[in-house]
Amino acid sequence: MNNCILLEEELIKRSQQKRRTSPSNFKVRVFVLTKSRLAYFEHRSGKKRILKGSVELPKIKCVEIVKSDIIPCQYKYPFQVYHDSYLLYVFTPNQESQERWVLTLKEETKNNNLVTKYHPDFWIDGRWRCCNQGEKLATGCTVYAAARNAFRKPLPPTPEDNQVSSGKWFIPDESLVIAIYDYQAQNSQELTIQCNEEYYVIDSSEGYWWLVQDRNGHTGYVPNSYVVEKPAENLQTYEWYNKNISRTRAETLLREEAKEGAFMVRDSRHPGTYTVSVFTKALSNENNPVIKHYHIKETCDSPKRYYLAEKYVFDSIPEMVNYHHHNAGGLVTRLRYAVSSWREKTPVTAGLSCGKWMINREELTFEQEIGVGEFGVVHLGCWLQQVKVAIKTIRTGAMSQEDFIEEAQVLMKLSHPKLVQLHGVCIQQDPMCLVFEYMEYGCLCDYLKKQRGKFSKEDLLGMCQDVCEGMAYLEQMSVIHRDLAARNCLVGECHVVKISDFGMSRYVLDDQYTSSMGTKFAIKWAAPEVFSYSRYSTKSDVWSFGVLMWEVFSEGKTPYENRSNAEVVEEISTGLRLYKPRQASGTIYKLMRNCWSEKQNNRPSFSSLLYQLSEVSDSDL
Repeated sequence: MNNCILLEEELIKRSQQKRRTSPSNFKVRVFVLTKSRLAYFEHRSGKKRILKGSVELPKIKCVEIVKSDIIPCQYKYPFQVYHDSYLLYVFTPNQESQERWVLTLKEETKNNNLVTKYHPDFWIDGRWRCCNQGEKLATGCTVYAAARNAFRKPLPPTPEDNQVSSGKWFIPDESLVIAIYDYQAQNSQELTIQCNEEYYVIDSSEGYWWLVQDRNGHTGYVPNSYVVEKPAENLQTYEWYNKNISRTRAETLLREEAKEGAFMVRDSRHPGTYTVSVFTKALSNENNPVIKHYHIKETCDSPKRYYLAEKYVFDSIPEMVNYHHHNAGGLVTRLRYAVSSWREKTPVTAGLSCGKWMINREELTFEQEIGVGEFGVVHLGCWLQQVKVAIKTIRTGAMSQEDFIEEAQVLMKLSHPKLVQLHGVCIQQDPMCLVFEYMEYGCLCDYLKKQRGKFSKEDLLGMCQDVCEGMAYLEQMSVIHRDLAARNCLVGECHVVKISDFGMSRYVLDDQYTSSMGTKFAIKWAAPEVFSYSRYSTKSDVWSFGVLMWEVFSEGKTPYENRSNAEVVEEISTGLRLYKPRQASGTIYKLMRNCWSEKQNNRPSFSSLLYQLSEVSDSDL
């Protein structure tokens, strides 16, 4: 009975790649699945099959489809089998074959000792492409739904309203999330969720849309930016937590509230630490209120405890805030009114709804022209009369449809709070369009010029941190921007800076760009290896980021403004660099200079730069 063949098909197998430096090999094998094992054979016409390997079914811990934008094989439908600390990647010729093998293997291994999490993308070149971990045996980054089936047991609904009668939910806490915004389902695939309600994550492998289940047993997709993990120490569930807004922005919001005891908790510059900012009139006259900033201190105990005043120590930050809501306890005033900068506006979703990337032209309303880019006109518009969007039209001849689709496919896979989000595309008729989130204050370069003289040094540092945070994400996703500059960053609500047009310079047709070996780039932002050899990398983006920092701290001036491109190339080649802007301190200018190291290996990574920027103190500014 155990030798009964369940499936048999000629597929392609990728080598185990046991050593980090070993190449990937792809070999055609005949795969045979029985009730006891998965075996694969070398088969040549007219010759007996040779067994090349097998996996005993009881040893399999995970079987799942591989989801990747890189499929390094002529068969484009991969799945993975994890067993005995090894990975077997198998490529099938079509989706039907892929689903047949995965579903059958899952059924045969459902009672095994399965992993709780897995990696949805490939292990390639010594790292996991999904989460960038560099250890092959690192714990997975996505919940393995097959291992969670035992917990999907909501109690039977009541006849009246499908509610769970007892209110108990037999689900492990690590699978629960709490909604921090309301979300109204846009189609039958999605689920309507309510702020502060709990939901169970069934599948998080789809990236930015998670499949969740509510207490009534209803399931559907929701944007993952609308939910956070359940644990009480997750501060995002609290209205008073304002994440990483700057000190200047915090003071502005508190002054606008203008209530005694108005307060917020925000991230300090040092990662993992927090500050309480509170508005008071008690220390001054009525016309000149004061904003006090208290760093939340931690004890050396294990587990650590938190306090603002030494006599009042608490197990968690929420407990501490709750106490000081009722008692000043050494503070200048009670923490009376929570002020929030982020809950008022819901996050931008990846796509206007789950799975909706193709947008009908009839759904868009073009309201007014707001700019002209390298590819065509940019309009302010609306989607379905509801969502304000920026519509970037592609003028005929500026980009081929193949290039357009290639660029859109890259953009669709990226979503981060510091990247301008692509909502979808229109390709049914000319002109083709990219539909982005709308950024109300326009490009960073113009914003700096218009507001020149009104920025504090902390404001300028915050802009650089925003851009660096977005670039660190692109670095992690192995995406090269190629044209990072203030003109390609946009400023939106709460004056947040986001990166736009990443990767677009490959297709630019514009006189401002100098062509070399068929490649187009802006000389004054380009690293030496770009204008000399057309070699792009994350390190060339780091050089450009140094120039962007210079633009920010010079409040919108043009780098090398009185020099030609040829003169700039000659100066950089002889070791000359941009001068220190008046607003930049020695510490800030040193960071710029580090970005402009002639040797690429001496330039910092974006993750390192982000840490260094967060370590800049008030005295360093």
